[in-house]
Amino acid sequence: MERSKVPLQKWGIAIHLHLTSLKGVSSMKLHRDIGVTQKTAWFMLQRIREAWTIEDLPEFGGPVEADETYMGGKRRNMSNARRKALRDTGRGAVGKTAVIGVKDRETNEVRARAVADTTGKTLQGFVLAATLAGTTVYTDDATAYSGIARPHESVKHSVSEYVNGMAHTNGIESFWSMLKRGYHGTYHHLSEKHLNRYVNEFAGRHNVRCQDTESQMSDLAGMMAGKRLTYRELIRRPAAQ
Repeated sequence: MERSKVPLQKWGIAIHLHLTSLKGVSSMKLHRDIGVTQKTAWFMLQRIREAWTIEDLPEFGGPVEADETYMGGKRRNMSNARRKALRDTGRGAVGKTAVIGVKDRETNEVRARAVADTTGKTLQGFVLAATLAGTTVYTDDATAYSGIARPHESVKHSVSEYVNGMAHTNGIESFWSMLKRGYHGTYHHLSEKHLNRYVNEFAGRHNVRCQDTESQMSDLAGMMAGKRLTYRELIRRPAAQ
């Protein structure tokens, strides 16, 4: 909020709406609700989202579920040229950005981030960094998870197997569902450049959902301390890695 010309009361309302809107709040809605321009509302929301960027989070003790998804537009909304490219390659992920996530069944907390690729090195690296040694990891049968240095069980989605004893990824897939409802129902487009900030928003809001709203607002305001984000820096940031 440093050097912000927006009154503190409007910041409070913005934080409240941000936390209580399960699918997120758009800059268009915020600008109408608090009487600022859409550009100002977008900048406010990005600064609030920046608070969810937290380094050195504690590792999960598990068991955990790990999975990846892809964020991008629906084919029916793409140009004819883009749809043709997807048909020619046969890859539904073309033009989309991968997001890897881990959900701890013990705490129900989530860690997630956008990644440049879905190779074993990238996906396993994220899972290993998010979990303690010895943590049991449940995944689908994607080959990228094969050989991960953790106790590992998987379900064979490729043959329509979704639960095998304790092995399933229903929890993290539920989180993906909420993230995508926000994408399609509220934001409609999330650029790769800013995607991680939105992923952090949904993961952060998921992780504090059991707290009352007052506690959530207090904690989020505390996390905003020391995280100044200027408009110039925001629009010049590189794409998510």
